[in-house]
Amino acid sequence: MLSPTASTVRLFLHVFASAVWVGGQFVVAGIVPGMRRAHPQALKTLALGFGRVAWPAFAVVVVTGMWSLMEIDITATTAAYQTTIGVKIAFAIAAGMAAGVHAAGRSRLAVALGGALGALFSVVALFLGVLLDTGRA
Repeated sequence: MLSPTASTVRLFLHVFASAVWVGGQFVVAGIVPGMRRAHPQALKTLALGFGRVAWPAFAVVVVTGMWSLMEIDITATTAAYQTTIGVKIAFAIAAGMAAGVHAAGRSRLAVALGGALGALFSVVALFLGVLLDTGRA
């Protein structure tokens, strides 16, 4: 059996936390319409429960992402790789900001737009992370 290293632990934590963050958004989005019809008073409980899991996962994504950046000799990578890292970071920041708007939103527009953009930006950041891992140069 292969032995784990700090690198594999870091990658595992990053992928696991990303799965919680991104996957959780889609699970909750799938539950909300039915819950809104059947138990509208329970939506706040669902949102608060998701937040207790999702925001710490997002923090782990940020910390492990910064850790990963510290492990790369950026000068030894291609310009395309560097651009992809920058775009991924921008989408990750945008995802967190949009999710924050969703969580703190007081209007239906803020909640809906924040949630939709947060999920979209999260998926793009996830894709770019896979692209980075498979395109290491």
